[in-house]
Amino acid sequence: MRTFDLTPLLRSSVGFENLNRLVDFASRPDYADTAYPPYNIEKTGDDEYRVTMAVAGFSRDDIDISVKENVLTIQAKADAEGQERTFLHRGIAKRAFERRFHLADSVRVQGASFENGLLNVELVREVPEHKKERRIEIADVTAQLALEQAA
Repeated sequence: MRTFDLTPLLRSSVGFENLNRLVDFASRPDYADTAYPPYNIEKTGDDEYRVTMAVAGFSRDDIDISVKENVLTIQAKADAEGQERTFLHRGIAKRAFERRFHLADSVRVQGASFENGLLNVELVREVPEHKKERRIEIADVTAQLALEQAA
């Protein structure tokens, strides 16, 4: 398996300690097996996003959504309700799943809705004041010294 050396990237960046962990997670061989259920991530506005997940066969009560330490977790447990039924063809998969999304520090979950077999989770990016761009004035040391000497 190919390994990635992120050292050159990490030399010129600050605060991306979990980048190595995310690359490791994406390169795991079992990552490809987590394609169920299918989902979309879309940008709905300047600082707004939506995760849409196809959860056909599940009801609103079967699905649990939680956020902990910047990880959005969506999970559902398959109930044994349909065990007495005999299927000639079962094309709608209703199996238990757990899907995790790593959120940036400034992204919070605004709400969720369930309609026509689609689960929509609304996200919004809220950049705090201390993280917004601001101009830093450069002090004129010679003018300060002149003022101090005149006083």
